Amino acid sequence: MTEEHQTVTAFLGDTQLATGNRETVTRTLEDRYPGDLGAILVFDDATGRVIDLDLRGSEADIVERLSQPPQTHAGRYRPRADEATEPAKDERFEPRGRGRPKLGVVAREVTLLPRHWDWLATQPGGASAALRRLVDEARRSGGTRQQKRAAQEAAYHFMLAMAGDLPGYEDATRSLFADDHPKLEQCIAAWPEDVRSHVLRLAFGPPAHPTSLRAE
Repeated sequence: MTEEHQTVTAFLGDTQLATGNRETVTRTLEDRYPGDLGAILVFDDATGRVIDLDLRGSEADIVERLSQPPQTHAGRYRPRADEATEPAKDERFEPRGRGRPKLGVVAREVTLLPRHWDWLATQPGGASAALRRLVDEARRSGGTRQQKRAAQEAAYHFMLAMAGDLPGYEDATRSLFADDHPKLEQCIAAWPEDVRSHVLRLAFGPPAHPTSLRAE
């Protein structure tokens, strides 16, 4: 995620000060809380970890730094002589006669049991189409699981930094990774409001029907 799209949230003690992209939060902190910058913790919403914001210089200096593209290492990758023009083995296509074009399809050997082939033969479009559908469905469901795990990890890191010594922390952690939303809310009910709200937002996303709006 680029800094332009990275969202962060700033806390002073148990109070949330600002949330938004890095530039917006940096400007807000510099403008509204110049005397408290050393005590403010800024969290990356994607990971839940504490990050550093460079607040040196004037507002113009800060904006200029944030507008600069990320620096990359000098130089460029140079392929070896034996790989400069040689395509990957899986990308090679043998000449083909008449018929439907390959459309980027790569042929490989698949080993299955007879019952698997029997089932595939009954599927619409044949075995190849059925296998492609199964792979696409697995990728979609796997992506959802990965997103859920990343959200849980972000909430965990934020909880560790902000609530590790609060009552119910261990039970809250177990409920978080069990994906038990009601139980997690119960475990953290006595925590400071802003901390509690941010944990739930990181773990489960913004509430569908927020009861109040915070002016950042």
